[in-house]
Amino acid sequence: MVPMNLKGLAYYVTAHGYGHGVRSADILRTFCAEYPNVPVTVVTDLPADFLRSRLKNVPVRLREGSFDVGMVQLDSVRVDVPATLEKVRELHGRRETLIAQEVEFLQLQDIGLVVCDIPAIPLAAAKRAGVPCIAVGNFSWDWIYEEFVETDGKWREQVELLKHDYASADLLLKLPFSAEMSAFARSEPVPMLSSPGCAKREEIARLYAADVDRRWVLISFTSLEWSADAIKNVCAIEACEFFSVLPLAWPESRIHAVDRRQISFFDLMASVDVLVSKPGYGLISECIANGKPLIYVDRTNFREYAVLERAVRKYLRQCHISASDLYAGRLEASLADIDAAGNPPERMEAGGDKVVADKLAEYLGIN
Repeated sequence: MVPMNLKGLAYYVTAHGYGHGVRSADILRTFCAEYPNVPVTVVTDLPADFLRSRLKNVPVRLREGSFDVGMVQLDSVRVDVPATLEKVRELHGRRETLIAQEVEFLQLQDIGLVVCDIPAIPLAAAKRAGVPCIAVGNFSWDWIYEEFVETDGKWREQVELLKHDYASADLLLKLPFSAEMSAFARSEPVPMLSSPGCAKREEIARLYAADVDRRWVLISFTSLEWSADAIKNVCAIEACEFFSVLPLAWPESRIHAVDRRQISFFDLMASVDVLVSKPGYGLISECIANGKPLIYVDRTNFREYAVLERAVRKYLRQCHISASDLYAGRLEASLADIDAAGNPPERMEAGGDKVVADKLAEYLGIN
């Protein structure tokens, strides 16, 4: 029986990369469908239009909030480690203020469970407020930053603070493609989070004047610095139609910049033939769910990359493109390579959204 005095759920999502928002939305769609009477607040600095495109008709409240830094990125592939350290130290300088702020929020909103993917500070706030808290993720920021300690000792204090706050979690729901996450005292594995999109090739062709008979290639990055020569090289590949998702756009080119308010990312992915991107949890999961091949580029100074590359090689039809070829817009050879690539050696179990949703309900006392 569902209790009459339902407490709320506060779901904190890092804004470092859309993949965290993608998988959080998968969980929240299932949770809200199964437990529609629970008030849900999503706390994040991810763009509101992105979240609304992922949470159509899902009754959640959005609240702005940033509680981790992630990695400061020069673009979707390259990161700035010194700038990241500066921002992490600044954030942790406000840690006590942020914890007190969130304790007040949790109490005023009568929150019964905090979920984090995967900022640490809200977990510390939940513990101080006496509210159960769960982390969901495949890596944690202490693990990401740990490799920088050897070359710059200033990272050590920041890593230890993160470990301390992550230890506040009652449970880690550990997603596939996971790194070591030893800061958490207790963890449970869950299956992959993702559902296939709906192919809308005819509708997309009509909206963006694209040729349905050409090969469709999605350039899937948040940002990518292409020179005029690089764009010329891409657009010279006449056998393909190229797509990006706003705000990534190259005006006056024949690369179609899709507005996610018109076509959702997962429907766009279901409609294209191949993706060019960097390995990320959400991107890999959706390629698996939609059976799409991936041309992938290295990510520099990001420890998760090795874990994700192993997943790409295991679960996707794939090939690698060098950063120099990507930045020069030399895609033709990789498009030929992906045609020759074999089928993935293994399959991935799905259904993690249901597993996580039911675990959240259990902690709220309604399941």
